[in-house]
Amino acid sequence: MARITASVYTSHVPAIGAAMDLGKTHEPYWQPVFQGYEFSRQWMKNSRPDVIFLVYNDHATAFSLEMIPTFAIGTAAEYQPADEGWGPRPVPKVVGHPALASHIAQSVIQQDFDLTIVNRMDVDHGLTVPLSLMCGELDPKTGAWPCPVIPFAVNVVQYPVPSGRRCFALGQAIRKAVETFDDDLNVHIWGTGGMSHQLQGARAGLINREWDNAWLDQMIADPAGCAAVPHIDYVREAGSEGIELVMWLIARGAMSDVVDSQVQGPAPKVRHRFYHVPASNTAVGHLILENA
Repeated sequence: MARITASVYTSHVPAIGAAMDLGKTHEPYWQPVFQGYEFSRQWMKNSRPDVIFLVYNDHATAFSLEMIPTFAIGTAAEYQPADEGWGPRPVPKVVGHPALASHIAQSVIQQDFDLTIVNRMDVDHGLTVPLSLMCGELDPKTGAWPCPVIPFAVNVVQYPVPSGRRCFALGQAIRKAVETFDDDLNVHIWGTGGMSHQLQGARAGLINREWDNAWLDQMIADPAGCAAVPHIDYVREAGSEGIELVMWLIARGAMSDVVDSQVQGPAPKVRHRFYHVPASNTAVGHLILENA
């Protein structure tokens, strides 16, 4: 059967992608950010998955205020980098895994989660920046991402947005779906977005180091308690865009120690943890967990 062996968590700051695309990764401002992913890139080479299930949020490219799915799974064979106003990022197209994606959609919907099935869409920096951080620079004409990717878009832009508890439970449903797929696949699940940041209003530029790291501690050791954090806490402590962190709870819920929304198995191994401020106006958080 297929199985989820690891989860990856990372911010998806658009300026990080721009720094890579413009050759600025060695500038003093950006060096600390990319040094924090050196271990991760080697880990990706040594622990290459067969498929990545990548949880992210769309930034008004595939979707808009005209249509806002709460949870949307990509079932296409490939996805092109989106034009976000200054042209598509110079990265390879994303190859999908329609068979596994369709199976997950079938299984998760039968577990009473309503998913929007998307057979055609472009993917923006929310998905391509995490891939670039973990895989490095690739030639868009001759290079390719190391494996197929299933995009899973979550609405964390327009309220009402899903609760952490709902996302945590969804992660468990995704794991059950993966484990009922017949092919022997090594699957990684990634949760992206965050950490603390606010892009507008009187608190624009807000970063809360203490809260971010306490939240990471709790997500690792007490994910059920972390999933119970209400929306208002994210907004108050981590800024309006801090709510993106609920997407990390989908990946955490998919780990094997979580059963019936409680920790009932061996804790995952923390392979890497990184936190840095600033990257643009966002706190960058990153974590790799491996199933015991």
